[in-house]
Amino acid sequence: MARYTGAVCRLCRREGVKLFLKGTKCTSDRCPIEKRNFAPGQHGKDRKAKIVGYGLQLNEKQKAKRMYFTLEGQFREYYEKANRATGVTGELLIQQLERRLDNVAYRLGFAISRRQARQLVRHGHVTVNGRKVNIPSYQVSAGDEVAVRESARKLQIVEQGAQLAAQNPLPTWLEMNFDAMTGRVLALPRRKDVNLPVNEQLIVELYSK
Repeated sequence: MARYTGAVCRLCRREGVKLFLKGTKCTSDRCPIEKRNFAPGQHGKDRKAKIVGYGLQLNEKQKAKRMYFTLEGQFREYYEKANRATGVTGELLIQQLERRLDNVAYRLGFAISRRQARQLVRHGHVTVNGRKVNIPSYQVSAGDEVAVRESARKLQIVEQGAQLAAQNPLPTWLEMNFDAMTGRVLALPRRKDVNLPVNEQLIVELYSK
């Protein structure tokens, strides 16, 4: 399966905004965007043209894709499904991205980044309602119980994720028991519950053309 394997900090520099792809590094003075806030590459400093119209819409889509580590085909499927459903298309798109199992694992504090959470899921360390699920794009539902398997609770990335999550407020649509490393989906996420540096309306406008 195709996936991005390059340096993720380049993605933040390309967009000119922190996408929080490296966990604690993104909030420290080691974050490359703090030192080199310009596009990567030999001519990165020279790319200062103002982005408008299509370019602005494309940038918003790229930010969302990169934050959730999805490729174009899968991302477009999310949009098509949101567009067919009843409700605000942009909000439904964000809801589907947030309901991804790797994102929920990250939000609950099983890992310090979505990329680490994706790996945790892929390696079969996460269960949903007591059953192992190793598909990062699996869509959780309200009432689902998401947990780290007992054999994986002593992994370094899990311990680091739990420590980081304990210092930050949990999303209102989730609850977490850090002692048992078990979380529950209380409700489907709403747009106001999700803090993202993305304007989803521009994404909808891009795909609507």
